Amino acid sequence: MLAGLALATLLRQDGLLAAPAKPTLEKPKFDLIPKLPPHAPQASAMISLFMQGGPSHIDMTDPKPELQKLHMQNFPGEIKYDNAAESSAKVYASPFKFTPQGQCGMELSELLPGLGSIADDITLIRSMHTDVNNHGQSLYALNTGRITVGRPSIGSWLTYGLGSESENLPAYCVLTDPGGLPVLGTDMWSNGWLPSLFQGTVIRPKEPRILNLDPPPNLAGEPQAKFLDYLREINRDHLADHPGENDLAARIASYELAARMQSAAKEALDISQETAATQEMYGLNEDATREFGTRCLIARRLVERGVRYVQLFTQTQQWDHHGALLTALPASCKKIDKPSSALVKDLMQRGLLDSTLVQWGGEMGRLPVIQNEKNVGRDHNTYGFSWWLAGGGVKAGHVHGATDEFGHKALLDKVSHTDFHVTLMHMFGFGSDQLFYQRPNGPATLLDGQTGRLVTEILNRAPASA
Repeated sequence: MLAGLALATLLRQDGLLAAPAKPTLEKPKFDLIPKLPPHAPQASAMISLFMQGGPSHIDMTDPKPELQKLHMQNFPGEIKYDNAAESSAKVYASPFKFTPQGQCGMELSELLPGLGSIADDITLIRSMHTDVNNHGQSLYALNTGRITVGRPSIGSWLTYGLGSESENLPAYCVLTDPGGLPVLGTDMWSNGWLPSLFQGTVIRPKEPRILNLDPPPNLAGEPQAKFLDYLREINRDHLADHPGENDLAARIASYELAARMQSAAKEALDISQETAATQEMYGLNEDATREFGTRCLIARRLVERGVRYVQLFTQTQQWDHHGALLTALPASCKKIDKPSSALVKDLMQRGLLDSTLVQWGGEMGRLPVIQNEKNVGRDHNTYGFSWWLAGGGVKAGHVHGATDEFGHKALLDKVSHTDFHVTLMHMFGFGSDQLFYQRPNGPATLLDGQTGRLVTEILNRAPASA
């Protein structure tokens, strides 16, 4: 293991580190050394801004004039409710004004002025759908490929397939919200049945963001260096006696990474190095945006330093507006809008947006009818909702797909979770079945036999075979 690390360091210094994946006939060996995908990638890193709870596309990104005509009248069709006890058939038009934004004329809500400022830089998908019952199943579908527990997350797949460009930081980082974990907790960044080396590393929402980076005073400096040298020798001997033990190898690798992170992580997480103008752009000077803005800025700093996949979650059910839509939705938008748009602008001005895919969206949208008439809200809707993407090879100033005239169901150019995963793998240089892990019952992939369509319409560069 240590010999491999030493060799990796020398190769990296000589610019010779990246190499195609090992032939499948060799005994499996897992590491985070950068690897080349089978095809030329359009993206090399990803930042996922995940809005847990279900943002209301009808009030944010998908204007529906027909709802204005039918406001407070009975819905002229069938509605699929999740909560029948509080359901209503009364149409509720968005109380928020939509206007065209940017040169592309993308219609967006007044709740999202920041998004409006980058309308010409994003692809807005208005036809996302998972068609499953609730938060949990849809979260699993979008983040792990299926609605069941125990599968690897997207970040685990990407780091398994591509490794990391950083020796001194985790390949896969998760920035959690101080208000709590997403509804399924750590399942969202689990490595599943991939080796534990590819699990997401949590960066805490408060200081210290990574615990125990500093050694105790009596070990600082030379004593710690000697201790770590001795520990490496013991680990090398122990691993040699247990060849093929992937969990052991991953644990040893995590110990070695922890030692290297003592200085690298502190530097990466130190946003005081950023200019006052940058901090202001992310909203760090405002109470409403400071926390999420800080995490967006950290995400940019991590990707800039070679981290492959960064995911930010809002707190559990922050967007689950079954009630208080008129006050809670604007507050949620205020928290994330300025920082999210700042992230795209910052990546662009640093020349990182072309190679970094930014994804924004939740696990569902909301219904076009009232839930809880005394305190107006909207029920779940997994049949049609919006996501937006920026960078990483997607078109700029582009709207893809549409829901029906009421915003209930995806209707035109639909994008399922499997369609998104096929397209995501393509952007990172893989065909849908080219990134696989050999399990006892055969090779396993992100899609695992499910069908999905490559959504070429959102890409700057279509594949040669398309």
